[in-house]
Amino acid sequence: MPTEHGNYVDGEWTESSSSETFEVRNPADTSTVLAEYQSSTRGDTETALEAAVAAQETWASTPAPERGATLKRAADILDAQKDELTETLTAEEGKTHAEAGGEVQRAIDIFHYYAEKARELGGTVKSPSGEHKQLYTKLEPLGTVSLITPWNYPIAIPAWKLAPALATGNTVVLKPASVAPGVARALFEALDEAGLPDGVANFVTGSGSEVGSVLAQHEAVDGVSFTGSTGVGTTVSQQAANDLKRVQCEMGGKNPTVVMPSADLDAAVDIVASGAFGVTGQACTACSRAIVHEDVYDEFVDAVVDYAETIEVGDGSAGADMGPHVTESELEGTLDYVSVGIDEGATLETGGERLTGHGYDDGYFVSPAVFSNVDSEMRIAQEEIFGPVLAVIPVSDFDEGVDVANDVEFGLAASVVTQDLTEANRFVEAVEAGVAKVNEKTTGLELHVPFGGYKNSSTNTYREQGDAGLDFFTSTKTVYMNY
Repeated sequence: MPTEHGNYVDGEWTESSSSETFEVRNPADTSTVLAEYQSSTRGDTETALEAAVAAQETWASTPAPERGATLKRAADILDAQKDELTETLTAEEGKTHAEAGGEVQRAIDIFHYYAEKARELGGTVKSPSGEHKQLYTKLEPLGTVSLITPWNYPIAIPAWKLAPALATGNTVVLKPASVAPGVARALFEALDEAGLPDGVANFVTGSGSEVGSVLAQHEAVDGVSFTGSTGVGTTVSQQAANDLKRVQCEMGGKNPTVVMPSADLDAAVDIVASGAFGVTGQACTACSRAIVHEDVYDEFVDAVVDYAETIEVGDGSAGADMGPHVTESELEGTLDYVSVGIDEGATLETGGERLTGHGYDDGYFVSPAVFSNVDSEMRIAQEEIFGPVLAVIPVSDFDEGVDVANDVEFGLAASVVTQDLTEANRFVEAVEAGVAKVNEKTTGLELHVPFGGYKNSSTNTYREQGDAGLDFFTSTKTVYMNY
Protein backbone atom coordinates (compact mmCIF):
# COMPACT_ATOMS: atom_id res chain seq x y z
CA MET A 1 0.00 0.00 0.00
CA PRO A 2 1.30 3.49 -0.84
CA THR A 3 1.92 5.89 2.03
CA GLU A 4 -0.96 8.19 2.88
CA HIS A 5 0.19 11.72 3.66
CA GLY A 6 -1.75 14.21 5.72
CA ASN A 7 -2.27 17.94 5.70
CA TYR A 8 -0.10 20.05 7.99
CA VAL A 9 -2.37 22.30 10.07
CA ASP A 10 -1.53 24.08 13.32
CA GLY A 11 1.62 22.02 13.76
CA GLU A 12 -0.06 18.64 13.29
CA TRP A 13 -0.32 16.19 10.40
CA THR A 14 -4.05 15.62 9.96
CA GLU A 15 -6.56 13.83 7.75
CA SER A 16 -9.21 15.62 5.73
CA SER A 17 -12.74 15.74 7.09
CA SER A 18 -13.78 14.18 3.77
CA SER A 19 -11.97 10.94 4.68
CA GLU A 20 -11.02 10.80 1.00
CA THR A 21 -7.62 10.75 -0.67
CA PHE A 22 -6.22 10.96 -4.18
CA GLU A 23 -3.38 9.02 -5.76
CA VAL A 24 -0.16 10.40 -7.22
CA ARG A 25 1.36 8.20 -9.91
CA ASN A 26 4.71 8.13 -11.66
CA PRO A 27 4.30 9.73 -15.13
CA ALA A 28 7.09 7.52 -16.47
CA ASP A 29 5.28 4.40 -15.23
CA THR A 30 1.64 5.05 -14.44
CA SER A 31 1.18 1.58 -12.99
CA THR A 32 3.16 2.81 -9.98
CA VAL A 33 1.20 4.61 -7.25
CA LEU A 34 3.70 6.70 -5.33
CA ALA A 35 1.56 8.04 -2.49
CA GLU A 36 -1.88 9.20 -1.47
CA TYR A 37 -2.77 12.72 -0.33
CA GLN A 38 -5.79 14.31 1.32
CA SER A 39 -8.78 15.40 -0.76
CA SER A 40 -9.38 18.40 1.43
CA THR A 41 -12.62 20.29 1.79
CA ARG A 42 -13.56 23.92 2.17
CA GLY A 43 -13.83 23.29 5.90
CA ASP A 44 -10.29 21.87 6.06
CA THR A 45 -9.00 24.96 4.31
CA GLU A 46 -10.84 27.30 6.65
CA THR A 47 -9.42 25.42 9.65
CA ALA A 48 -5.92 25.97 8.28
CA LEU A 49 -6.63 29.66 7.79
CA GLU A 50 -7.93 29.94 11.35
CA ALA A 51 -4.69 28.43 12.63
CA ALA A 52 -2.64 30.86 10.56
CA VAL A 53 -4.61 33.87 11.75
CA ALA A 54 -4.25 32.78 15.38
CA ALA A 55 -0.46 32.46 15.03
CA GLN A 56 0.07 35.67 13.09
CA GLU A 57 0.56 38.23 15.86
CA THR A 58 3.09 36.14 17.74
CA TRP A 59 5.06 35.29 14.60
CA ALA A 60 5.07 38.93 13.45
CA SER A 61 6.48 40.02 16.82
CA THR A 62 9.24 37.40 16.66
CA PRO A 63 12.53 39.20 15.89
CA ALA A 64 13.32 38.89 12.19
CA PRO A 65 16.79 37.34 12.78
CA GLU A 66 15.08 34.63 14.83
CA ARG A 67 12.64 33.98 11.99
CA GLY A 68 15.62 33.77 9.65
CA ALA A 69 17.36 31.29 11.96
CA THR A 70 14.36 28.97 11.63
CA LEU A 71 14.60 29.17 7.85
CA LYS A 72 18.31 28.39 8.01
CA ARG A 73 17.72 25.30 10.14
CA ALA A 74 15.08 24.17 7.65
CA ALA A 75 17.51 24.73 4.77
CA ASP A 76 20.11 22.56 6.49
CA ILE A 77 17.52 19.81 7.00
CA LEU A 78 16.55 19.97 3.32
CA ASP A 79 20.21 19.85 2.32
CA ALA A 80 20.67 16.62 4.25
CA GLN A 81 17.70 15.14 2.37
CA LYS A 82 18.69 16.35 -1.10
CA ASP A 83 19.14 12.92 -2.69
CA GLU A 84 15.82 11.65 -1.36
CA LEU A 85 14.00 14.81 -2.45
CA THR A 86 15.54 14.55 -5.91
CA GLU A 87 14.20 11.04 -6.28
CA THR A 88 10.74 12.09 -5.10
CA LEU A 89 10.62 14.99 -7.54
CA THR A 90 11.70 12.82 -10.46
CA ALA A 91 9.16 10.14 -9.57
CA GLU A 92 6.22 12.53 -9.15
CA GLU A 93 6.88 15.15 -11.85
CA GLY A 94 9.05 13.29 -14.36
CA LYS A 95 12.11 15.54 -14.50
CA THR A 96 15.48 13.97 -15.12
CA HIS A 97 17.70 13.47 -12.09
CA ALA A 98 19.91 16.37 -13.12
CA GLU A 99 16.94 18.70 -13.54
CA ALA A 100 15.34 17.56 -10.28
CA GLY A 101 18.58 17.85 -8.35
CA GLY A 102 19.11 21.37 -9.62
CA GLU A 103 15.61 22.35 -8.56
CA VAL A 104 15.99 20.88 -5.08
CA GLN A 105 19.28 22.73 -4.65
CA ARG A 106 17.56 25.94 -5.72
CA ALA A 107 14.94 25.50 -2.98
CA ILE A 108 17.70 24.97 -0.42
CA ASP A 109 19.52 28.07 -1.66
CA ILE A 110 16.32 30.13 -1.52
CA PHE A 111 15.76 29.21 2.13
CA HIS A 112 19.37 30.14 2.93
CA TYR A 113 19.03 33.41 1.02
CA TYR A 114 15.90 34.60 2.80
CA ALA A 115 17.25 33.40 6.13
CA GLU A 116 19.99 35.98 5.71
CA LYS A 117 17.69 38.63 4.21
CA ALA A 118 15.63 38.48 7.40
CA ARG A 119 18.53 40.20 9.19
CA GLU A 120 18.33 43.16 6.81
CA LEU A 121 14.61 43.86 7.04
CA GLY A 122 13.85 47.47 7.85
CA GLY A 123 12.68 50.75 6.45
CA THR A 124 14.33 53.97 5.37
CA VAL A 125 15.20 57.20 7.16
CA LYS A 126 14.48 60.51 5.45
CA SER A 127 15.27 64.11 6.36
CA PRO A 128 12.28 65.93 7.88
CA SER A 129 11.33 69.48 6.91
CA GLY A 130 11.59 70.88 10.44
CA GLU A 131 13.73 70.69 13.58
CA HIS A 132 13.25 68.15 16.36
CA LYS A 133 11.55 65.68 14.09
CA GLN A 134 12.22 62.26 12.64
CA LEU A 135 10.81 60.87 9.40
CA TYR A 136 11.18 57.20 8.59
CA THR A 137 9.43 54.11 7.27
CA LYS A 138 9.03 50.64 8.73
CA LEU A 139 8.02 47.39 7.08
CA GLU A 140 5.23 45.27 8.50
CA PRO A 141 3.92 41.85 7.40
CA LEU A 142 0.69 41.70 5.42
CA GLY A 143 -0.76 39.19 7.88
CA THR A 144 -2.02 35.82 6.63
CA VAL A 145 -1.24 34.92 3.01
CA SER A 146 -2.33 32.18 0.62
CA LEU A 147 0.19 30.53 -1.68
CA ILE A 148 -1.06 28.52 -4.66
CA THR A 149 1.73 26.75 -6.54
CA PRO A 150 2.07 24.69 -9.76
CA TRP A 151 3.38 21.22 -10.54
CA ASN A 152 6.16 22.07 -12.97
CA TYR A 153 8.58 23.40 -10.34
CA PRO A 154 7.01 21.69 -7.34
CA ILE A 155 9.66 22.62 -4.75
CA ALA A 156 11.37 25.72 -6.14
CA ILE A 157 8.23 27.80 -6.59
CA PRO A 158 6.76 26.91 -3.17
CA ALA A 159 10.15 27.77 -1.69
CA TRP A 160 10.42 31.17 -3.35
CA LYS A 161 6.98 32.11 -2.07
CA LEU A 162 7.13 30.46 1.35
CA ALA A 163 10.58 31.66 2.44
CA PRO A 164 10.06 35.43 1.94
CA ALA A 165 6.54 35.21 3.39
CA LEU A 166 7.86 33.65 6.60
CA ALA A 167 10.97 35.84 6.77
CA THR A 168 8.82 38.96 6.77
CA GLY A 169 6.53 37.74 9.57
CA ASN A 170 3.49 36.46 7.70
CA THR A 171 1.62 33.26 8.42
CA VAL A 172 0.84 31.01 5.49
CA VAL A 173 -1.49 28.44 4.00
CA LEU A 174 -0.03 26.74 0.92
CA LYS A 175 -1.89 24.62 -1.62
CA PRO A 176 0.45 22.64 -3.89
CA ALA A 177 -0.56 21.24 -7.26
CA SER A 178 -2.19 17.84 -6.78
CA VAL A 179 -0.02 16.25 -9.47
CA ALA A 180 3.26 16.54 -7.54
CA PRO A 181 2.80 17.61 -3.90
CA GLY A 182 5.49 15.46 -2.28
CA VAL A 183 8.46 17.80 -2.37
CA ALA A 184 6.36 20.80 -1.28
CA ARG A 185 5.25 18.70 1.67
CA ALA A 186 8.92 18.15 2.52
CA LEU A 187 9.35 21.90 3.04
CA PHE A 188 6.80 21.77 5.85
CA GLU A 189 8.38 18.69 7.37
CA ALA A 190 11.67 20.57 7.45
CA LEU A 191 10.09 23.69 8.96
CA ASP A 192 8.37 21.56 11.60
CA GLU A 193 11.66 19.87 12.51
CA ALA A 194 13.35 23.28 12.54
CA GLY A 195 10.99 24.45 15.28
CA LEU A 196 8.57 26.68 13.41
CA PRO A 197 5.76 27.57 15.84
CA ASP A 198 2.41 25.85 15.37
CA GLY A 199 0.05 27.49 12.91
CA VAL A 200 2.64 29.71 11.23
CA ALA A 201 2.82 27.60 8.06
CA ASN A 202 0.06 25.25 6.94
CA PHE A 203 -0.13 22.80 4.03
CA VAL A 204 -3.42 21.68 2.51
CA THR A 205 -3.81 19.40 -0.52
CA GLY A 206 -6.86 19.12 -2.74
CA SER A 207 -8.64 20.52 -5.74
CA GLY A 208 -8.67 24.10 -6.91
CA SER A 209 -12.43 24.28 -6.58
CA GLU A 210 -12.42 23.11 -2.95
CA VAL A 211 -9.13 24.53 -1.62
CA GLY A 212 -7.90 27.12 -4.13
CA SER A 213 -11.12 29.11 -4.28
CA VAL A 214 -11.20 29.47 -0.50
CA LEU A 215 -7.60 30.62 -0.42
CA ALA A 216 -8.33 33.24 -3.08
CA GLN A 217 -11.51 34.63 -1.56
CA HIS A 218 -11.62 34.08 2.19
CA GLU A 219 -11.93 37.23 4.27
CA ALA A 220 -9.11 36.09 6.59
CA VAL A 221 -6.59 36.20 3.72
CA ASP A 222 -4.58 39.41 3.35
CA GLY A 223 -2.62 38.45 0.23
CA VAL A 224 -2.63 35.79 -2.49
CA SER A 225 0.43 34.68 -4.45
CA PHE A 226 -0.30 32.38 -7.39
CA THR A 227 1.73 30.72 -10.14
CA GLY A 228 0.02 28.82 -12.94
CA SER A 229 -1.87 29.27 -16.18
CA THR A 230 -3.14 32.65 -17.36
CA GLY A 231 -6.73 31.44 -17.31
CA VAL A 232 -6.67 30.25 -13.71
CA GLY A 233 -4.52 33.18 -12.60
CA THR A 234 -7.00 35.65 -14.04
CA THR A 235 -9.79 33.98 -12.05
CA VAL A 236 -7.71 34.00 -8.86
CA SER A 237 -6.89 37.68 -9.34
CA GLN A 238 -10.52 38.59 -9.88
CA GLN A 239 -11.65 36.59 -6.84
CA ALA A 240 -8.99 38.14 -4.63
CA ALA A 241 -9.86 41.63 -5.81
CA ASN A 242 -13.43 41.38 -4.50
CA ASP A 243 -12.30 42.65 -1.10
CA LEU A 244 -9.11 44.39 -2.28
CA LYS A 245 -6.65 41.71 -1.19
CA ARG A 246 -3.11 42.16 -2.36
CA VAL A 247 -2.58 39.74 -5.24
CA GLN A 248 0.40 38.52 -7.27
CA CYS A 249 -0.01 36.16 -10.22
CA GLU A 250 2.78 34.81 -12.43
CA MET A 251 1.32 33.01 -15.41
CA GLY A 252 1.97 31.87 -18.98
CA GLY A 253 4.59 32.59 -21.61
CA LYS A 254 5.31 32.25 -25.32
CA ASN A 255 8.99 32.96 -25.09
CA PRO A 256 11.09 33.86 -28.14
CA THR A 257 14.76 33.59 -28.97
CA VAL A 258 15.86 35.82 -31.84
CA VAL A 259 18.87 34.46 -33.80
CA MET A 260 20.88 36.91 -35.88
CA PRO A 261 23.48 36.20 -38.61
CA SER A 262 26.38 37.27 -36.39
CA ALA A 263 25.59 34.54 -33.87
CA ASP A 264 27.75 31.50 -33.42
CA LEU A 265 25.33 28.99 -34.93
CA ASP A 266 26.31 26.05 -32.75
CA ALA A 267 25.85 28.20 -29.64
CA ALA A 268 22.52 29.50 -30.96
CA VAL A 269 21.20 25.98 -31.52
CA ASP A 270 22.26 24.90 -28.05
CA ILE A 271 20.67 27.99 -26.46
CA VAL A 272 17.38 27.52 -28.30
CA ALA A 273 17.10 23.74 -28.03
CA SER A 274 18.07 23.47 -24.39
CA GLY A 275 15.55 26.21 -23.60
CA ALA A 276 12.85 24.51 -25.67
CA PHE A 277 13.28 20.87 -24.69
CA GLY A 278 14.70 21.07 -21.16
CA VAL A 279 12.23 19.93 -18.46
CA THR A 280 10.15 18.53 -21.36
CA GLY A 281 9.21 22.10 -22.33
CA GLN A 282 7.09 22.26 -19.17
CA ALA A 283 8.35 25.66 -18.02
CA CYS A 284 6.67 29.05 -18.22
CA THR A 285 10.01 30.42 -19.47
CA ALA A 286 10.63 27.66 -22.06
CA CYS A 287 11.60 28.83 -25.54
CA SER A 288 8.74 27.96 -27.87
CA ARG A 289 9.61 30.33 -30.74
CA ALA A 290 12.96 30.56 -32.54
CA ILE A 291 12.87 33.73 -34.65
CA VAL A 292 15.72 33.29 -37.10
CA HIS A 293 17.22 35.63 -39.70
CA GLU A 294 16.69 34.31 -43.21
CA ASP A 295 20.44 34.33 -43.95
CA VAL A 296 21.01 31.50 -41.44
CA TYR A 297 17.49 30.06 -41.31
CA ASP A 298 17.98 26.83 -43.31
CA GLU A 299 21.25 26.01 -41.58
CA PHE A 300 19.69 26.67 -38.18
CA VAL A 301 16.67 24.45 -38.90
CA ASP A 302 18.89 21.56 -39.99
CA ALA A 303 21.04 21.89 -36.87
CA VAL A 304 18.18 22.18 -34.37
CA VAL A 305 16.48 19.15 -35.95
CA ASP A 306 19.71 17.20 -35.49
CA TYR A 307 19.80 18.32 -31.85
CA ALA A 308 16.21 17.25 -31.23
CA GLU A 309 16.77 13.85 -32.80
CA THR A 310 19.72 13.12 -30.50
CA ILE A 311 17.68 13.67 -27.32
CA GLU A 312 17.10 10.41 -25.47
CA VAL A 313 13.55 10.39 -24.13
CA GLY A 314 12.75 8.14 -21.21
CA ASP A 315 12.44 7.68 -17.47
CA GLY A 316 14.23 10.56 -15.76
CA SER A 317 15.50 8.22 -13.05
CA ALA A 318 17.21 6.03 -15.65
CA GLY A 319 19.51 8.63 -17.17
CA ALA A 320 17.32 9.92 -20.02
CA ASP A 321 17.87 13.40 -21.49
CA MET A 322 14.17 14.29 -21.41
CA GLY A 323 11.45 12.84 -19.21
CA PRO A 324 7.72 12.36 -19.74
CA HIS A 325 4.87 14.82 -19.61
CA VAL A 326 3.48 15.03 -16.10
CA THR A 327 -0.06 13.86 -16.98
CA GLU A 328 -1.99 12.34 -19.85
CA SER A 329 -3.88 15.61 -20.36
CA GLU A 330 -0.60 17.53 -20.76
CA LEU A 331 0.61 14.94 -23.28
CA GLU A 332 -2.66 15.16 -25.20
CA GLY A 333 -2.39 18.94 -25.24
CA THR A 334 1.02 18.75 -26.87
CA LEU A 335 -0.14 16.19 -29.43
CA ASP A 336 -3.17 18.35 -30.24
CA TYR A 337 -0.92 21.34 -30.95
CA VAL A 338 1.27 19.22 -33.22
CA SER A 339 -1.87 18.42 -35.24
CA VAL A 340 -2.83 22.10 -35.23
CA GLY A 341 0.58 23.08 -36.58
CA ILE A 342 0.34 20.57 -39.42
CA ASP A 343 -3.20 21.70 -40.26
CA GLU A 344 -2.06 25.34 -40.31
CA GLY A 345 0.53 24.55 -42.96
CA ALA A 346 3.73 24.56 -40.92
CA THR A 347 6.31 21.87 -41.72
CA LEU A 348 6.84 19.27 -39.01
CA GLU A 349 10.54 18.57 -39.42
CA THR A 350 10.80 15.98 -36.65
CA GLY A 351 9.12 14.60 -33.55
CA GLY A 352 5.72 15.30 -32.11
CA GLU A 353 4.79 11.64 -31.75
CA ARG A 354 3.68 9.74 -28.68
CA LEU A 355 6.38 7.18 -28.02
CA THR A 356 5.35 3.56 -27.63
CA GLY A 357 7.05 0.24 -27.14
CA HIS A 358 9.42 -1.02 -24.48
CA GLY A 359 9.76 1.46 -21.62
CA TYR A 360 7.19 3.86 -23.07
CA ASP A 361 3.76 2.24 -23.00
CA ASP A 362 3.03 3.02 -19.35
CA GLY A 363 4.26 6.62 -19.48
CA TYR A 364 3.42 9.97 -21.05
CA PHE A 365 6.32 10.23 -23.49
CA VAL A 366 6.55 12.37 -26.64
CA SER A 367 9.41 13.03 -29.02
CA PRO A 368 10.62 16.66 -29.15
CA ALA A 369 9.05 18.46 -32.12
CA VAL A 370 10.46 21.09 -34.47
CA PHE A 371 8.25 23.04 -36.90
CA SER A 372 9.69 25.14 -39.72
CA ASN A 373 8.00 27.59 -42.10
CA VAL A 374 5.93 28.96 -39.23
CA ASP A 375 4.03 32.21 -39.61
CA SER A 376 3.68 34.42 -36.56
CA GLU A 377 -0.12 34.38 -36.84
CA MET A 378 -0.34 30.59 -36.51
CA ARG A 379 -1.69 29.22 -33.25
CA ILE A 380 1.52 27.30 -32.61
CA ALA A 381 3.29 30.68 -32.67
CA GLN A 382 0.74 32.45 -30.49
CA GLU A 383 -0.56 30.04 -27.84
CA GLU A 384 1.29 28.51 -24.92
CA ILE A 385 1.82 24.79 -25.56
CA PHE A 386 3.74 23.79 -22.41
CA GLY A 387 5.48 20.92 -24.12
CA PRO A 388 8.62 20.23 -26.19
CA VAL A 389 7.43 21.93 -29.37
CA LEU A 390 9.58 24.54 -31.12
CA ALA A 391 8.25 26.83 -33.85
CA VAL A 392 10.99 28.26 -36.10
CA ILE A 393 9.95 31.54 -37.74
CA PRO A 394 11.97 33.25 -40.52
CA VAL A 395 12.52 37.04 -40.49
CA SER A 396 14.33 39.36 -42.88
CA ASP A 397 16.04 41.71 -40.42
CA PHE A 398 16.50 42.63 -36.77
CA ASP A 399 13.53 44.99 -36.57
CA GLU A 400 11.18 42.34 -37.92
CA GLY A 401 12.62 39.88 -35.42
CA VAL A 402 11.79 42.16 -32.49
CA ASP A 403 8.32 42.86 -33.91
CA VAL A 404 7.60 39.13 -34.17
CA ALA A 405 8.99 38.55 -30.68
CA ASN A 406 6.53 41.11 -29.30
CA ASP A 407 3.60 39.91 -31.42
CA VAL A 408 2.00 37.75 -28.70
CA GLU A 409 -0.20 38.33 -25.66
CA PHE A 410 2.54 37.15 -23.32
CA GLY A 411 5.75 38.81 -22.14
CA LEU A 412 7.65 36.64 -19.70
CA ALA A 413 11.15 35.80 -20.99
CA ALA A 414 12.95 36.57 -24.25
CA SER A 415 16.47 36.24 -25.57
CA VAL A 416 18.62 37.25 -28.52
CA VAL A 417 21.68 35.47 -29.87
CA THR A 418 24.05 37.95 -31.53
CA GLN A 419 27.62 39.20 -31.51
CA ASP A 420 26.48 42.70 -32.46
CA LEU A 421 26.51 44.95 -29.39
CA THR A 422 24.04 47.37 -30.94
CA GLU A 423 21.56 44.59 -31.63
CA ALA A 424 21.97 43.29 -28.09
CA ASN A 425 21.23 46.65 -26.50
CA ARG A 426 18.38 47.47 -28.88
CA PHE A 427 16.80 44.12 -28.10
CA VAL A 428 16.94 44.71 -24.34
CA GLU A 429 15.32 48.12 -24.83
CA ALA A 430 12.60 47.04 -27.26
CA VAL A 431 11.51 43.55 -26.21
CA GLU A 432 8.28 43.36 -24.23
CA ALA A 433 9.29 40.87 -21.57
CA GLY A 434 9.98 40.94 -17.86
CA VAL A 435 13.17 38.91 -18.38
CA ALA A 436 15.49 39.84 -21.27
CA LYS A 437 18.60 37.79 -22.01
CA VAL A 438 21.51 38.13 -24.41
CA ASN A 439 23.26 34.97 -25.61
CA GLU A 440 21.48 32.86 -22.98
CA LYS A 441 18.52 30.50 -23.01
CA THR A 442 15.15 31.81 -21.88
CA THR A 443 15.00 29.32 -19.00
CA GLY A 444 17.09 29.61 -15.86
CA LEU A 445 16.83 32.32 -13.23
CA GLU A 446 19.09 33.84 -10.58
CA LEU A 447 17.38 33.80 -7.19
CA HIS A 448 18.57 37.25 -6.04
CA VAL A 449 17.05 39.36 -8.84
CA PRO A 450 13.36 40.06 -9.61
CA PHE A 451 11.31 37.68 -11.73
CA GLY A 452 8.00 38.44 -13.43
CA GLY A 453 6.37 39.17 -16.75
CA TYR A 454 4.56 41.75 -18.85
CA LYS A 455 1.15 41.59 -20.53
CA ASN A 456 -0.78 38.36 -19.86
CA SER A 457 2.21 36.72 -18.23
CA SER A 458 1.65 38.56 -14.97
CA THR A 459 -0.72 40.71 -12.98
CA ASN A 460 2.10 43.28 -13.26
CA THR A 461 1.83 44.10 -9.57
CA TYR A 462 4.75 42.64 -7.63
CA ARG A 463 7.81 40.71 -8.74
CA GLU A 464 9.11 37.54 -7.10
CA GLN A 465 12.58 36.58 -5.82
CA GLY A 466 15.41 38.77 -4.58
CA ASP A 467 14.57 41.92 -2.65
CA ALA A 468 11.43 42.20 -4.79
CA GLY A 469 10.27 38.94 -3.27
CA LEU A 470 10.03 40.71 0.09
CA ASP A 471 7.99 43.62 -1.24
CA PHE A 472 4.81 41.66 -1.88
CA PHE A 473 4.68 40.29 1.65
CA THR A 474 5.20 43.61 3.45
CA SER A 475 3.32 46.87 3.92
CA THR A 476 5.15 50.16 4.42
CA LYS A 477 4.24 52.38 7.35
CA THR A 478 5.50 55.98 7.29
CA VAL A 479 6.28 57.45 10.69
CA TYR A 480 6.35 61.18 11.53
CA MET A 481 8.03 61.71 14.92
CA ASN A 482 7.95 65.15 16.53
CA TYR A 483 9.99 64.98 19.72
